Amino acid sequence: MTNTIEITKANSSKIQDVDFENLSFGKVFTDHMFECEFKNGAWQEPKIVPYGPLTMEPSARVLHYGQAVFEGMKAYKDDNNQVWLFRPEENLRRINKSAKRLAMPEFPEDVFMDGLKTLLKLDEAWVKPGFGNSLYIRPFVIATEPAIAASPALEYKFLIICSPAQSYYSGDVRVMVAEKFSRSANGGVGYAKAAGNYAAQFYPTALANEEGYQQIIWTDADTHQYLEEAGTMNVFFRINDTLITAPTSDRILDGITRKSIIQIAEDSGIKVEVRPITITELKEASKNGSLKEIFGSGTAAVVSPICAFAHKDEVFDIPKQDPSFASQFKEKLLNIQYNKAEDPYGWRQSI
Repeated sequence: MTNTIEITKANSSKIQDVDFENLSFGKVFTDHMFECEFKNGAWQEPKIVPYGPLTMEPSARVLHYGQAVFEGMKAYKDDNNQVWLFRPEENLRRINKSAKRLAMPEFPEDVFMDGLKTLLKLDEAWVKPGFGNSLYIRPFVIATEPAIAASPALEYKFLIICSPAQSYYSGDVRVMVAEKFSRSANGGVGYAKAAGNYAAQFYPTALANEEGYQQIIWTDADTHQYLEEAGTMNVFFRINDTLITAPTSDRILDGITRKSIIQIAEDSGIKVEVRPITITELKEASKNGSLKEIFGSGTAAVVSPICAFAHKDEVFDIPKQDPSFASQFKEKLLNIQYNKAEDPYGWRQSI
């Protein structure tokens, strides 16, 4: 395998047909995609081709045994039309960690970075400037070997597709604390971005939606007492002026936005506790007035404030804070991502 990328350009661009003022998240895709196949025990030569359908046999193992992992990341364009990535090496590290857990081959870092940057240069016009605009990037790996024996595949495909995105705002988020369903379990694949993790959330989340809640705060599978994640995001709790979040484990995703917020908070003089926290502690904090904020963190929304949570037929409203930790962290992160402020951490990478 070499770093030479074979490029086949699209005959024409679709960009003139896109209404960038009214985008539905994840439904419009750029002109090109990156792909690389794993065969005969090795990754083959990488390619960039026009975005389009894949051809797979009905017996492709991904369709039967769920060998599929993915990542979510973004590219940003600053006021000088320079395109930037945010901690891309962390996304590669995590997709390889996910792949290893599902007995899939890891992908070389240099080929990933070269392929990603080449793809972005080719589709640079799709990265629109302006605060809130971005290009959502979806690397993923699927098992393509045509065989239905229950064992790891011998053939895979690594792809990167891109979708233009606008500022993500979900309004006030009300959450229900899980009492029955679990997102993950000890010894499982909760820490991996495995496709099946997300499919399993849809049903309990739909039940919460029917009761007027947008998301679920997931709890541990053993006792349903320990708070772990919010929807598809890591979750933070502010009790008085201390920021608390659960430690990563084999149940909890090692979020890149999560670790960035922890770093920014500590450097801002905010006390951060990475420790288990129970629903009992949270309810007591809400009742005595010490619970100031709850917010989720992730690539899509960056920071998503939570205005209320429900548990065992009790609803707890969270008063608005001005200024809030959530708004401070979001502003600092966005300023780094859009090259509007210094980046003391070296998180930002130009293409």
